[in-house]
Amino acid sequence: MLSRVASSLYWLSRYVERSDGILRMIKINYASSQDTIQEFTWNPVLRLYSGGDEEDISRIKTDSRSVIEYLLFNRNNPNSILNIITLARENARSVQEHIAKDLWQCLNDYYHTVKDPKLLWYVQKDDPLTALDILVKQVMLYYGTADSTMERGEIRSFMSIGKYLERSIQSIDILDTKFNSISSDPDLLTDTSYWKHLLLSLGGYELYLKSYREGFTADNILELVMLNRDFPRSAIYSVNNIQRYFVRLKSDKNIQHYNNLSFNIGRLTSTVTYNSVNSMKSEGLHNYLLKIRNELYGIAYLLDEYYFAKS
Repeated sequence: MLSRVASSLYWLSRYVERSDGILRMIKINYASSQDTIQEFTWNPVLRLYSGGDEEDISRIKTDSRSVIEYLLFNRNNPNSILNIITLARENARSVQEHIAKDLWQCLNDYYHTVKDPKLLWYVQKDDPLTALDILVKQVMLYYGTADSTMERGEIRSFMSIGKYLERSIQSIDILDTKFNSISSDPDLLTDTSYWKHLLLSLGGYELYLKSYREGFTADNILELVMLNRDFPRSAIYSVNNIQRYFVRLKSDKNIQHYNNLSFNIGRLTSTVTYNSVNSMKSEGLHNYLLKIRNELYGIAYLLDEYYFAKS
């Protein structure tokens, strides 16, 4: 496979997965902003998902509708849904002959849905949740179409590696942001709604209730998001899938590069697998999460160097 093709498939998948994470986070935080009687700040979300002007961010951080409009449609924000899906569509267009026609059509529909003026009207004048639900359904349609139409080969492997790499980075970033907030506000440790919103933003709320009977605790949430093999957005689930799909790329033509990257993926898998909540905390949770994030970015860099010709 050409490095250009592999790169486009990988980034197409990363962008769609990123849009899914952003939409989930916006939806849960908007619901939270409507429930609270105090002034609600979008600072944590904006720190995660914005790359725009600090002055603009500071100006809108307590205005829910303005924040949603910024995160969905602002062209000056590199991580707005509009910009992300535009990039995903451009990557898909360049590899149309390598992906199923239905998948291309699905992503094209997603792109045109984001650009529909009616969505902006929902955000500005009506109910933003309506716009968010429409976009979330587009992502779900994309994943369902990809799962049922794409061949299980190199193409699928590069797309899956991109998906799970992006997913693991998001889960680590969300955990780090949420637990850092506790250091400045210890009362959050016993705030049920705080942990509930974290779990909802990752789609882990129902699984948590089934897995733990003693209510919401920081240790249990950390265990679920980092170490639960049955949770599709846990770090260990994502890392195991990165390793699973990378093994399928093994070839005699690039065995040295494969072995180098395989070593890094194996090291990351071991770091996550052979750990516990207590060992993470004794190392310092922020330092541990930073180490995992750096390992993930290191794998992304080596993929770019070895397989995508630094595209």
